[in-house]
Amino acid sequence: MSAVQLSLRDTMGAAYVGVIASGILHGVSLIQAWYYFTHQRDPWHTIILVSAVLLFDTVHQGLISYTVYYYVIANYGNAVTIGELVWSLLVEVYFNAFTGLLVQSFLAMRIWRLSNRNVWLTSAVCTFILAEFGCCLAFASLSLHLKTFVELAELSPLSISVNALAAAGDVLIAVILCTLLHRSRTGFHRSDTIINKLIIFAVNTGVLTSLCAVGSLISITVAGNTFWYIAFFFCMGRLYSNSLLATLNARKMIRGSADGAFSSEDNNVSIFAKGMMSMGSRHRPTTTNISIKIDTTKEIDTDVETNLTFAQPEDLTPISYKGTGSPTFGERGTKEEGSEGSSSQSIV
Repeated sequence: MSAVQLSLRDTMGAAYVGVIASGILHGVSLIQAWYYFTHQRDPWHTIILVSAVLLFDTVHQGLISYTVYYYVIANYGNAVTIGELVWSLLVEVYFNAFTGLLVQSFLAMRIWRLSNRNVWLTSAVCTFILAEFGCCLAFASLSLHLKTFVELAELSPLSISVNALAAAGDVLIAVILCTLLHRSRTGFHRSDTIINKLIIFAVNTGVLTSLCAVGSLISITVAGNTFWYIAFFFCMGRLYSNSLLATLNARKMIRGSADGAFSSEDNNVSIFAKGMMSMGSRHRPTTTNISIKIDTTKEIDTDVETNLTFAQPEDLTPISYKGTGSPTFGERGTKEEGSEGSSSQSIV
């Protein structure tokens, strides 16, 4: 009796925990999806990507929920059924594979753009992505012809490869993104703050999915006769979808916090560039009380017998007035038609 209880706890109990955890993560992804569709304005291809990920996630959640229902409710008390495979447990691998492919491809595209279309970096990432996707398809296709979990155990090397490639690929993507973002630092406080936040999101994206893949890898290696590796695999697709949605939804928050925190810095830079405000002023830049000093230097080449005409300082006429302050003058120092000479100006 204790052996049966142990078997149920480590098989159906583990699968049940995986379904509950996956359901919670699916609810979080739906909330994030609602926020995305109501607050973001992205191109159509990004919207299609998010919609496809949500569709695959929802179908996957339905399949794993039916799996637990089949074993725990529909065949309650039937100990023989625990050793048999149900079709939904095998088909769900396809949808997890498609979810991982879409999200990782999105991250690979970001690497392609951030690296200025570096073929080697992008190819290395795509190799892991396609290898993991191919192993998932092979595992699902081969397992559809099996009837029991004993037969499924023969595919454990392929399952180990799936989890190992998933962990390695996610770590590689996170490391490359962090490196590229770190090299993009400009030295300006505002832009570097944005980059730091993007690095944090890149790390979180890779760490969560990598830890889940490592957990599944350790479980199938150490306790391959239990369903704990299945519980980890149930949550894999949900972590991918939440990472994607969190990355997309965080863009506006990052921009808003950076604009709010460093708006005064932007004003100071603008004031310095335009010369419209004195150092230390707390008011908005104005065009009043501006002191302009113009020095004109005239050079005449006496070896050239040409009549030269220069605009004298008293010939200056205001071009336009702004506000109630001093006039703003046009560009000085240009030559009259048919004349030769030069003049220089300095505005203090």
